[in-house]
This record gives sequence, C-alpha cells and structure tokens, in this order.
Amino acid sequence: MTKQGLTVTLSPEGSEHPVLRVAGDLDFHTSPRLREALESVTFAAGGGVVLDLSGLAYCDSTGVTVLVAGYRRAQAAESRILFAGLNSDLLQMFRILGLDQAFSFYPDPDEAVEALRRH
Repeated sequence: MTKQGLTVTLSPEGSEHPVLRVAGDLDFHTSPRLREALESVTFAAGGGVVLDLSGLAYCDSTGVTVLVAGYRRAQAAESRILFAGLNSDLLQMFRILGLDQAFSFYPDPDEAVEALRRH
C-alpha cells in the first residue's frame, strides 16, 4: 500500500456553512494538518461545518481521534459537524466503531450543506 499525503482545503471561506475537503491518508503523520484546520474553523451556535471526506483514502485510529475531537468541539459550541462522501470501507469502519451513533453521514457535501441550512 502506497501512502499518500493529506490535503485539507476550506471552501468557501467566510461561508455560513464552510466545507473542509480532506483528501489522502489521515494517519499519525498527517493528522496534525486536519487538527489545525478544524481548530481554525469557527463553530458558531446553531451553525455547522461539513467535512467532505470523499477524497479520504485511509484513516487510522489517530485520524479517528482527530475527527472525534472536532465533533466534540462542535458540540461544545452548540454547533454541528457533518461528514460527507465517505467510501464504503471507511463508512463500515465508522459503523464498527459505533460512531454512526454520534456522527451524521451524508452521501455528498451538497446534501450535508443543505441539511445544515434546514436545521
């Protein structure tokens, strides 16, 4: 298995419902990039952020820890973080871990943004 890096981009900046696009491998070495990006996002009460994980190829326990920390930060701010575009293998991993009981998953980022708008 060839490991790739991780890219995290925020779009559109300043949006009411920003989307963080995560692509590559989320592991011990790359998770600080996502942690920094999540810490830079403002979670406002009643608002939310979408994590577009459609480009995520791999996620280890360190990556899961960063995602859980982002979820907890959103909860503490009375905000939401929605997950979109997970491939079937990663979605199955989240289900096995029981995170489907806490996280909200959407097929694509547009549906997740729409869910935030309706909320």
